[in-house]
Amino acid sequence: MFTFDSTDGVTIHVHEWRPNTPPRAVVQIAHGMGEHASRYAPLAAALTDQGFTIYANDHRGHGLSRHASPGHLGDNGWNRLVEDLAALSAIAHERHPGLPLVLISHSLGSFAAQQYILRHAALINAVALTGTTAVDVMLAGQTTEEDPLRALNAAFEPARTPFDWLSRDERAVDAYLADPLCGFSLDAQGMADLARASPTLADPQGVPAQLPICVMVGDMDPLNEQLQLSDLLVKRYRTAGVTDITYRTYPGARHELFNETNRQEVINDLLTWLNHALPR
Repeated sequence: MFTFDSTDGVTIHVHEWRPNTPPRAVVQIAHGMGEHASRYAPLAAALTDQGFTIYANDHRGHGLSRHASPGHLGDNGWNRLVEDLAALSAIAHERHPGLPLVLISHSLGSFAAQQYILRHAALINAVALTGTTAVDVMLAGQTTEEDPLRALNAAFEPARTPFDWLSRDERAVDAYLADPLCGFSLDAQGMADLARASPTLADPQGVPAQLPICVMVGDMDPLNEQLQLSDLLVKRYRTAGVTDITYRTYPGARHELFNETNRQEVINDLLTWLNHALPR
């Protein structure tokens, strides 16, 4: 693990996993809301087995990068969160000159990645968006009184836990509930910052046409309204001229694909896409 300082002085903690052989490429992971990067250790293990070096930072307000209450991003925090991802990409290039870099992003991390590729696509060779959605439409359907995470459980009531929407795997849900670094939302300021950014994400003109994009979602992920919003997201990228789009949907799967009952299928599909997307 190592750290770097963000532009406002917040210390960003980065988890690192290395293969046993010289790396073929670098993968950067951007985690979701109310969780942290070390939850991606099993995915990192599968990727290092295939020769990838992995970097994954805890977002500001999350995990070891918390600088205040959970979910507090700070002033201009949403934009700074996106810039933190770009700063880590630059560090990855400094450490591994000449190697391709792929951004794999989940949920809130995928929202940040949608903004990242509008500003910093030159830093990466490909991007995967998992548990993602058309952010502006998704947010428009929420009320300000709702906890953004717990409100997503409505489709699964009566439910065993408030987070059944995450996965069909009860052990994965229980591990999330037992993790003291999980289970919170962005604070009101952070959610407002995200809402202000969402119209920009709705118009992805300027994303490089040749950038390989992989969208992976479960058809029971409540962020997506039975795939309507992920369909919309993919349509927006195609309308913007992006030509290399892979769209994978998983019947019955919920939000956290890498913690789902079919996680191995998801990882296999991700590896197949990586082999397609990376420069030869």
